[in-house]
Amino acid sequence: MKILYISLGVLLIAFIIVQIYVMREQKNIETYPYVVNKKYDAFEIRSYEASLFTSVKLSTKEYKEASSKGFSILAGYIFGGNERNEKISMTSPVAMSLEDSMTMMFLVPKKFKKETLPQPSQSQIEFREEPAKTVAAISFGGWASDKKIEKYKEKLKVALDTEGIKHTNRFYFLGYNPPFEVFNRKNEIIVEL
Repeated sequence: MKILYISLGVLLIAFIIVQIYVMREQKNIETYPYVVNKKYDAFEIRSYEASLFTSVKLSTKEYKEASSKGFSILAGYIFGGNERNEKISMTSPVAMSLEDSMTMMFLVPKKFKKETLPQPSQSQIEFREEPAKTVAAISFGGWASDKKIEKYKEKLKVALDTEGIKHTNRFYFLGYNPPFEVFNRKNEIIVEL
């Protein structure tokens, strides 16, 4: 019994160390820059600057399948699956368009321009220049799922309707944490105004 308690104690300490390390690393990751224009009770209005993304279009609209497949393709590219075998820094958040076929996008670090990025080894990866835009954003914690994404998408629609704010119906999911990070998880649904 003593060995069991010692083993559980060692596992708990290892788990805590990993979580602290992951949280510290998250603070060093380049993020999609925005300015908050106005805060409401349930959401906020933001302005995002024009940014460059790597993207992959997926033939599913189910979050779990799209996130798994899309992440592995785009992560392969930034971890060296490109013409120069060059590693590219991870950024945050991972963005997914919420349409009939989802598109997953990774923000390209500012040090790169479209012309200086290494060409991907996989042909389905594209570079996508997102223009500056104004959006409404609603946040939620925990792990994302189709059900949660739909719930917060509807919540955002209702809040916008209540305030009389028109939107384009172009919704995106933004995920900020790696799957193994347990604490302080942050997810958002945004819609272009």
